[in-house]
Amino acid sequence: MTYECILTEVRGEGERKTALITLNRPKQLNALSDTLFDELGQALLAFDADEGIGCIVLTGSERAFAAGADIPTLMTYDFQKAVRTDMITRNWETILRVKKPVIAAVAGFALGGGCELAMMCDFIIAADTAKFGQPEIKLGVVPGAGGTQRLPRAVGKSKAMDLLLTARMMDAAEAEAAGLVSRVVPASGLLNEALEAAELINGFSAPAVQLIKELVNRSFEGGLREGVLSERRVFHAMFGTDDQREGMDAFLNKRAPQFRHGKV
Repeated sequence: MTYECILTEVRGEGERKTALITLNRPKQLNALSDTLFDELGQALLAFDADEGIGCIVLTGSERAFAAGADIPTLMTYDFQKAVRTDMITRNWETILRVKKPVIAAVAGFALGGGCELAMMCDFIIAADTAKFGQPEIKLGVVPGAGGTQRLPRAVGKSKAMDLLLTARMMDAAEAEAAGLVSRVVPASGLLNEALEAAELINGFSAPAVQLIKELVNRSFEGGLREGVLSERRVFHAMFGTDDQREGMDAFLNKRAPQFRHGKV
């Protein structure tokens, strides 16, 4: 399918492949518009429904993953229009409905909404050129897509307050040390690193992958006691799956597992 603001392709040769989505507004440094999010949501849901896709990688350009929201568009809003159109909630958060892992491959600027979008992914692999920040305070507003909520959970209250109140940018090394990104790689190898991570995940049991994602998100958003109980029940339930029996038998017999991914 042809889109105006994103590019899509499928990578890989195995039974389960990787969907690659590239934000594509280069002149605007991938500024996040309504059209972009409408298209992104459509592509994400289509790939999530495709049984041949195991993982999704979301990336931008060398200069910018996404440098923020589209400010000229935001200038057309007042309070009434923002509420009436369900601004942000309507289309920015479709990514949170995706059951498959979504990996953000970030190079260059990930600022404002760009940083928030990266944080909505399941984990972030950063190029050594990446810069993260929430500069909304410079515009006289606050973050609106989770910046004041996800950032403190990722990096702690003190560093989040620093970034949010001073609008300074955090480079890739600081972001890794703070826990915002999972790993930092040379910019030239960023996409390959993300695709290799996705390919590795694609080889594991699809039900196990989906349930791990669900449980970690429950841990991130809820309490410890409830989260551990949920994990325990899911662990018990996995003993009713073919993939559990195959994985353990393969381990005992020193062979590679042949997961069926929940297929009969």
